[in-house]
Amino acid sequence: MNRIESPAASTANLQLRQVGKPLVRTDSPTKVYGTAVYAGDLTMPGMLCAAVLHSDRASALLRHVDTSRAEALAGVHCVLTAADLPPSQGVMTDMPGQTGGLTKNTKQPILAKDRVRFCGEPIALVAAENAAIAEQALRLIDIEYEDLDGIYDPFDALAPGAPIIFGDDNVVASYKVRKGDIEKGFAEADFIVENTFTTQYQEQAFLEPEAALAWVDEHEVLNIRSSTQVVEHYRAVADAIGLPHNRVRLRAEFVGGGFGGKEVMTIEVWLALLALASRRPVQLVQPRERSFLSHGPRHPFTMTHRTGVSGDGKITALQIKLTSDAGAYAKLSPYILLYATVGATGPYRVDNLHIDSVSAATNNLPACAFRGFGTMQANLACEGQMEEIAKLLGMDSMEVRRRNFIHTGDANVTGQIIRSAVWSDQCATQALATLGERPTDTQTTRIGHGVACYQQSYGRIRWMKDSSEAWVGVEMDGTVIVRSAVTDIGAGQSSALAQITGEILGVPMDQVVVYFGDGAVTPLAGTSTASRALYMSGNATKMAASQVRKNLLSCVAGYFGVKIEQLDMCDSQVFIIDDPQRSIALKDCVKLCAAEGVHRHNLAIFRAPTSEGIDPETGQGEVFPDFTYGAHAAQVAVDIETGEVKVLKSIGAHDVGQAINLRAVEGQVEGSALMGQGFALCEELILKQGRLQTGSLSEYLIPTSEDVPEIKAIVLESRSGLGPFGAKGIGEPVYAPVAASIANAVADAIGVHIFELPITPEKVIKALREKESTK
Repeated sequence: MNRIESPAASTANLQLRQVGKPLVRTDSPTKVYGTAVYAGDLTMPGMLCAAVLHSDRASALLRHVDTSRAEALAGVHCVLTAADLPPSQGVMTDMPGQTGGLTKNTKQPILAKDRVRFCGEPIALVAAENAAIAEQALRLIDIEYEDLDGIYDPFDALAPGAPIIFGDDNVVASYKVRKGDIEKGFAEADFIVENTFTTQYQEQAFLEPEAALAWVDEHEVLNIRSSTQVVEHYRAVADAIGLPHNRVRLRAEFVGGGFGGKEVMTIEVWLALLALASRRPVQLVQPRERSFLSHGPRHPFTMTHRTGVSGDGKITALQIKLTSDAGAYAKLSPYILLYATVGATGPYRVDNLHIDSVSAATNNLPACAFRGFGTMQANLACEGQMEEIAKLLGMDSMEVRRRNFIHTGDANVTGQIIRSAVWSDQCATQALATLGERPTDTQTTRIGHGVACYQQSYGRIRWMKDSSEAWVGVEMDGTVIVRSAVTDIGAGQSSALAQITGEILGVPMDQVVVYFGDGAVTPLAGTSTASRALYMSGNATKMAASQVRKNLLSCVAGYFGVKIEQLDMCDSQVFIIDDPQRSIALKDCVKLCAAEGVHRHNLAIFRAPTSEGIDPETGQGEVFPDFTYGAHAAQVAVDIETGEVKVLKSIGAHDVGQAINLRAVEGQVEGSALMGQGFALCEELILKQGRLQTGSLSEYLIPTSEDVPEIKAIVLESRSGLGPFGAKGIGEPVYAPVAASIANAVADAIGVHIFELPITPEKVIKALREKESTK
């Protein structure tokens, strides 16, 4: 891994003893040795097993549901349908998290009542003595449907007279951006380039499917231990089933992969209902085939870019149309569409701009959060269009990019001024250089190089008024505890808090314990989504630890008769900077504070910057706290006889602001490289008339160990971010440009752009034949 620091910040970095170092994460040993506990590992005496009956129709009236045969089966303790839920209950809440938001026109029922709107909609819940009995009970439930005409294409859904899925017009959300004078911009253009790009449904394919255990304890508190990205779902569960918030406790275990698929509430509310009805502990581990139906895949997008450009490569005008398929319920579609709208122009300054974006309801699977959250799809179109502009002009594509890059101090698509560093050029230049020389083509193989740059937000939308709390305390023996309800979804969220705290208090990481993910006993931290965990919980933890440090040093300053500024902390010692021999062990410092009644702990809250929203007519306003910038480069080999694409090298170069743990950063880049490769080349949930055709990992193709290319991470550190020590969010940003870089590399190899993902061998052969026929 290469590392490039900001020259202006290099001296400051020398003061950091733990932050920025590739330390062993606190969660690594348990995961390596197999002792980490996941939700599916949990058991309790008397535990029942749950199963869910999903609709096998995409659009139908639900005339009758007869559960009598299932209820009569020996070993079945509980069968629930919508008829068993009070009229005031039975719907999901709109948005997870602390403050939430509203989606348009819809709330998804917990269980379908009068109508099913997609193939896979949950209809009934069963709790039985074991999983085999629960599965048998599902087969005994009789359902009478009355089929309705369905609609499976978002453009058809938006047409006049289309069947209504919900609301008045099937429009889940829409946005528009109006900036500058677009007619003048197109009039000034020497060329106009127009292309349409499409992306597919993508499944999160996390290693651990949805899993949870629920029970009612002796205090009549409903407990749920779940694989979730959001501890605050305890509120959503309580609201959905009519319990007070303080009667629901949700604890998040280590999550075996989320990628957005465990962001919305699904199985938690099902288990809550079954535990309350049966008065027994109930566990559910969704089978992979049902997991594909439960959480919501990535949105398919159709994106048209019409770009006016001058002869020297400067963009004079840009008109963009974005259409996404929301599926049968809104879920997070309005927010994902907003991210795509803001990310539609990428890291480029466009003064004359029109964007019209819409998300439409269909009878397909409800789409939802996925790593990249709309920006990934938008990036494919933006970066593909930059390549097509360069090809038309006969220019190097990086030169076209350089002439249009946004810079610090410029206004982006919504008029928001970019205040942090924008190192797009540095990142792309480093990534391309690291690809090295292009291998020689053979008779049947063509080699291509591609690059893609991006602008990706981190932190939640500003008008959600986001906040995060953390508690830090020092024990009498000098060991440290951090408490935060942040969920650890595999990226080392809890470990980062230990590293930050260890840096501030001068304590080795192995002396810091982090209690995380418990909605009842740890301060609430908000969601592990939107690349916000380090930014929000990291800042809250740094604030709490800094106050504890201040309290401790005030006692030692009096003890030594010096000023606080003359002291430092390292290796569980407090010492005078100019006379290190004059020191005191941290545990003795704690005793001094205890004797004087000085707090050795602190609860802090970090509040993100806020704004009141965007102008609905112009789309202008501040949407996100800040943005991450970087680039990805790929080298591919294309077999022109079979159409097979093989990625040879995959290089990610990103300004992460400040790496907290270099190993964790490298892991994010490596994981994103392979996940983005799957999006580019092979992964696709295929639906026909709303029915899933690729419903297991036998049909849904993800990259395997044999597909792993040479991957390198280049870490740039501007220390200009809003996170702790100047960090920027990287969980999603490092993923955003991968697929576009591969698509551009394929186009470079075969001389023709494929505008539709995934780029399968069939599409490659078709493009080559069309190219030959055009000649």
